[in-house]
Amino acid sequence: MTDTPPALDPPVLRKSLGVLDGVAIAASSTAATTSIGIGLGVTAGVVGLHLPAIMLLAFLPVLGIAGAYSRLNRVEPNAGNGYVWVGRSLSPWLGFMVGWVTIVAVVAFLAYTTAVTGSALIQLAGDTGVHRVGGLALDPGSTAQTTAVGLVVLAAVTVTAVTGVRKAARLQGWLLVFEYVVLLGFCGYGIVTGPHPFSLSWFDPFAIPSPTALAQGLLLSVFCYWGFEAAFTVTEEVRDPRDASKAGFTTLFTMLGLFLLGSVAFQRVLSEEELAGHGAEGLAFFGERLADQPLAVLPLVALMFSAVASLQAGVIPAARGMFAMSRDRTLGPVWSRVSPRYGTPAAGTVLIGALAATVAALSLVIPRLADMIMATVTAVGIIVALSYALTALAAAVRFRSLLREDPWQGVRAVVLPVLSALVLVALGGYLGWSFYDSADHFELRADNGWFLLATPLAMIASGFVAAAWARWVRKSPYFRTGEGTDSESPRLLPTPH
Repeated sequence: MTDTPPALDPPVLRKSLGVLDGVAIAASSTAATTSIGIGLGVTAGVVGLHLPAIMLLAFLPVLGIAGAYSRLNRVEPNAGNGYVWVGRSLSPWLGFMVGWVTIVAVVAFLAYTTAVTGSALIQLAGDTGVHRVGGLALDPGSTAQTTAVGLVVLAAVTVTAVTGVRKAARLQGWLLVFEYVVLLGFCGYGIVTGPHPFSLSWFDPFAIPSPTALAQGLLLSVFCYWGFEAAFTVTEEVRDPRDASKAGFTTLFTMLGLFLLGSVAFQRVLSEEELAGHGAEGLAFFGERLADQPLAVLPLVALMFSAVASLQAGVIPAARGMFAMSRDRTLGPVWSRVSPRYGTPAAGTVLIGALAATVAALSLVIPRLADMIMATVTAVGIIVALSYALTALAAAVRFRSLLREDPWQGVRAVVLPVLSALVLVALGGYLGWSFYDSADHFELRADNGWFLLATPLAMIASGFVAAAWARWVRKSPYFRTGEGTDSESPRLLPTPH
């Protein structure tokens, strides 16, 4: 009789992070400077001079989602977070879908951030007097040029993410300090000296032009908050799982303050046409309106630092999500290989960088950077809303008994997540229908509704194909149990001294 081979210990990550490290990773992933410098202009093109209102409205469902993440993380800390929690509480197929679309969205985000980083560097070169390289005129709005420059940066930050998550967190922390000092200084000065009068109507959501504008503006704003959950993707690497929750909430409230400050400052300094018309160059234009060179270049440097940090912060959680899925055999074994030297999923991290580089290169079919940003942000916004909503519903199902045992805790653990999920699902559905109804043919254009709808649908459809492969070809046990591999294993690698 053949002996049954012994079960292999699941791969584990090294515990080396604290609260501040988690805040650095989550704040870099949220990328407040990039969201203010680019996202505010894109959102203003939809909602007009009501940026503070839309940022406050979007914060409410995201806060409900954050509560769901925190409570689920307390009972089951896992690098796969939503993938594991939704799989256990709702359905393994839905759980796999959350894990898959989140990773696909991160790869799309990395591709667009690669171009944003390149754009910031080319703008910076122009401010220092470099306008041509060889016979080529530098154009910060060219997707080809910005992508080529950004790919070099993406390769560098991928290497840093491989060599240790704590080292990456420390680098992100220093970049964040510089960014926030510049943001607070320029935005504060803009609020005091801006030529456009302050108006309480900026905070009035009922003055937003149309229901479609409200829905699209909310999803764009939810996208701006996206990234706080990166604190939960490194939960297996923090010394205390509660630190992940503290880092997530600290990041979220910090982002709210910065977005409100930035939106008021931008509307005090820039007109509605200027806000909507400068796209990826919005923060640089804002700086030039407030200061002369060389001080005017500081917001652009902050944007570049933010883009670099968010590239690195995007690579880190995506690699951890695929690590968790590979550990359950829903993805191939390469994603769960842990480097014995660095204690990180090194091979998976490199592959994530390579995938993002490939998608960035494919984005060259959209020739202008502003169009690519709009198409990517809209698609990712719908995907983020879907994954957030399913995770919140998983929390409601998991803790539904609290409605009888402790009504107040039941409201926090069940009612608020369900309301948040319903809001996001309704927004995504309404926006999807408006995209479908706005066009009668398909074009590769950021203003073509069928293209904007097809992009997130393609992300979701690819998830069903990948899930079917994992279920029937890989024969992953995850689809029988809906449970992820236990992350609370005693076989943790020691923290290096």
